[in-house]
Amino acid sequence: MSIVECVPNFSEGRDKTVIAAIAAAITSVSGACLLDVAPGVDTNRTVYTFVGSPDAVADAALAAARKAYELIDMTKHRGAHPRMGALDVCPFVPVSDIDMDGCVALSKQVAERMASELGVPVFLYEASASRPERQSLADIRSGEYEGLAAKLRLPEWAPDYGEASFVPRWGATVVGAREFLIAYNVNLNTRDKKLAHEVALAIRESGRTTKDSAGVSVKSPGRLKAVRAIGWYIESYRCAQVSINILDYKTTPLHIVFETAKEEAERIGLLVTGSEIVGLVPREPILAAGRHFMRKMGKSEGLPEPELVETAIHSLGLDSVASFEPEKKIIEYAGKRVGLNWAGEYFPFQY
Repeated sequence: MSIVECVPNFSEGRDKTVIAAIAAAITSVSGACLLDVAPGVDTNRTVYTFVGSPDAVADAALAAARKAYELIDMTKHRGAHPRMGALDVCPFVPVSDIDMDGCVALSKQVAERMASELGVPVFLYEASASRPERQSLADIRSGEYEGLAAKLRLPEWAPDYGEASFVPRWGATVVGAREFLIAYNVNLNTRDKKLAHEVALAIRESGRTTKDSAGVSVKSPGRLKAVRAIGWYIESYRCAQVSINILDYKTTPLHIVFETAKEEAERIGLLVTGSEIVGLVPREPILAAGRHFMRKMGKSEGLPEPELVETAIHSLGLDSVASFEPEKKIIEYAGKRVGLNWAGEYFPFQY
């Protein structure tokens, strides 16, 4: 059986009634298995992770979008996270017995239905992008919700589906297909988001843009491939964070991101005090981190899997601001909790 993961991000992280209603809409669809709900008060954003057959995942994404259309009003939204819509971004990820092309086709079906049913503008991104300049979510979301009305008046920013008209309560949604992405935040011993952003500029692939003596813009790339990052301050944690998207953990492993952020933080007199995973993370980057830190300690990498996971959690400080329960936060373990075999079969799970 083909299995797809969907990780929609909704612009509501504070109202528990709304968060629960969207979760209920997802679970109301037969065959859609909700694995995680990760709300953020300061970001005012909730990330949902669910899996299932392509049809079930598509229906669940649309059910969640309909519920958000009823309950979220973007004219009142404020939060630390960049956003342009009530359902801000809705990615589809191939898991088992489906390739990226299959997820691209699925994303386009969902985007077209969403635009038609809700009457909202929808953009395609990543592998589903209609043209190269729309591959990056950050580029599409530039200007955010506040700049969307003006942006939609530009011919080059006509949506891929729906009318080029501003829907104040909704904004716009970005839909696409991509590989596994790790949403990862590194905590710093400061509340200054400018310092956190300085670390972000140093590590992210796009780096920074400066002007030379002649006033010409010069781009200086950052240290890490397939990494995007910004700095922000999270009031509930009382610390600034480097907020990071690891687009390809095989190109740049999780532990390398942590170590590099630590180096850049120390370079400007800061300390890394831990980190957190938002949503779920695949098993392999956690195990790779465990092996990396065992090597640093001069110990054997051939430890049982639970010990490698525990080493990774403590070394990365994944439980520094919120609990990190492997059975809930690691995708493969979470799948087994709801009876999902990642080879593509369902089986009864025993607690």
